[in-house]
Amino acid sequence: MRPWEAEVEIDEALVRGLLAEQLPELEASSARRLAEGWDNSVWVVEDRWAFRFPRRAAAVPLVERELAILPRLAPLLPTPVPVPRYRGRPGERFPWPFFGCELLPGREPADAQLSDDERVELGGQLGRFLRVLHAPATAKAVDPDGDLPVDPNRRTVAERSVIARDHVRGVEELGLWRPPGEVERLLDEASRLAPPRGPFVLAHGDLHLRHVLVDDGVLSGVIDWGDVCRADASIDLVLVWSVLPPAGRRRFLAAYGEVDGQQRVRSRVLALSLCAALARYAHDVGHPSLLREAVAGLDRTLVDRG
Repeated sequence: MRPWEAEVEIDEALVRGLLAEQLPELEASSARRLAEGWDNSVWVVEDRWAFRFPRRAAAVPLVERELAILPRLAPLLPTPVPVPRYRGRPGERFPWPFFGCELLPGREPADAQLSDDERVELGGQLGRFLRVLHAPATAKAVDPDGDLPVDPNRRTVAERSVIARDHVRGVEELGLWRPPGEVERLLDEASRLAPPRGPFVLAHGDLHLRHVLVDDGVLSGVIDWGDVCRADASIDLVLVWSVLPPAGRRRFLAAYGEVDGQQRVRSRVLALSLCAALARYAHDVGHPSLLREAVAGLDRTLVDRG
C-alpha cells in the first residue's frame, strides 16, 4: 500500500451525509471536492467553508493537534491560516473527527504559474511569516508548557539523508529526474551532522509547496498544520530552496534573519526528500502541474546560492 492511499474513501455521499447529520445549518448539497493529499480530503461547502476529512487513521492525531493549536496561533501570524469554525465528531458513519474553516483565497504554487519576479517577492513574504512563527514569543503564547513534540517525524536529523536518498532513487527509477553528483555530496554531508541541540522554535513542520497558497503572486495562506511541533528552524526552510530563486532567497534572509551552515544543509536535504516524494506522488495520481513544480524544485534546491 502506498503511503498516500486512503484507508477510508471520502466521497460526496459521505461528506453530504455527515454535514446533514451533524451540521444541519449548512447546505450539505453544496459540498464539492477541492483537493486531496496523503492524509486528508478537502471539501468546499457553500463556496465559503473548507472542510478537512482525514483519509487515514494516522492523520487523526494531526487533526486533533490542529484543532488545539490553530485558534491560539492564527491571531499572531501576518498571513492567514485555517481557524476551525465547525467541528465534526466521530460516529457510526465516519470514525474520526473533522473540521471546517473559512476558505482561504489562492492556489498552490504548482497551479499559480508564478513568474520569476513573483517568486522573488514571495521570498520576503515567507521570511516575514517565518520570522513571526519562529519567534520565542510565539512559542510561549501558543505552547507555554512545551507540550508539543520535538520533530516527531525526525526531519532535521542525519537519518533524513537516508530517506531522501530513497525518494531520489525512486524518482530516477521512474525516469522523472536524473540526479547530478551534487546530490550524493549533499546527502553525505548531511549524514555526518550531529542532531540539532536547539533552541527549538515553534514550527509548521511540513512546509512544502502544497501547504502554501498564493493569490496574484502574494502569499495568501499557510495550510495543513497537522505536523506543528517544536523543532530546529531548518524544518520550515524547504520552500527557500524548492520554490525561490537565488534573488528570492536573499529577500527571504533579509526579512527572516540568519540561517547557519548546518541549517542550510538540513533544509536542502529535506527539500530534496519532500520534492522527490511529491514528484512520485504526483506521477502516481496523475497531477501534472505538481509533478512539474516538484521536479523544478529538485533542480532549484541544488542551486546553492542566496
